[in-house]
Amino acid sequence: MARKSDAAFEEGDFVVYPTHGVGRILGTETREVAGIELEMLVVRFEQDRMTLRVPLGKADTSGLRQLSTKDEMKSAVKTLQGRSRVRRTMWSRRAQEYEAKINSGDLVAITEVVRDLFRNENQPEQSYSERQLYERALERMAREVATIDKVTEDEAIVELEAILAKTTGGARRQPDTDGA
Repeated sequence: MARKSDAAFEEGDFVVYPTHGVGRILGTETREVAGIELEMLVVRFEQDRMTLRVPLGKADTSGLRQLSTKDEMKSAVKTLQGRSRVRRTMWSRRAQEYEAKINSGDLVAITEVVRDLFRNENQPEQSYSERQLYERALERMAREVATIDKVTEDEAIVELEAILAKTTGGARRQPDTDGA
């Protein structure tokens, strides 16, 4: 599936903005900012009830991108099925790394967070901050999966967690010993 160049955003397209996730382009509008006329891309994020205006000239550098292709989605699922790679560093440092991955807008990076923070029912409880990061990453990933697969976000979450549960097969992840 060929990807449109980032300059070819069109009204009605679904896009991903790194810090907000999946949105839909409503169109473009011209705004005067500091005495300069700017052409703005208007992106609506229904789940957050928010509208974002991105200067067309800054769309690429802002990280705005098209939805992932089917091949990119396959790569993300392969990552999801992979082995958890939790580093033995302080939780605060890992939390910052996870936060950066979630806000990168990169589907595979977000998938790594989901995979690393997933806990089966038979595994130890997560801390509040672990749970919050897991849910944000899962929600961000599920929105993109749901949009691509044309299913609800809840259906996408069930599908993703089923993949994770099957992958972990009940194996226990090593509990953190570094302050989580």
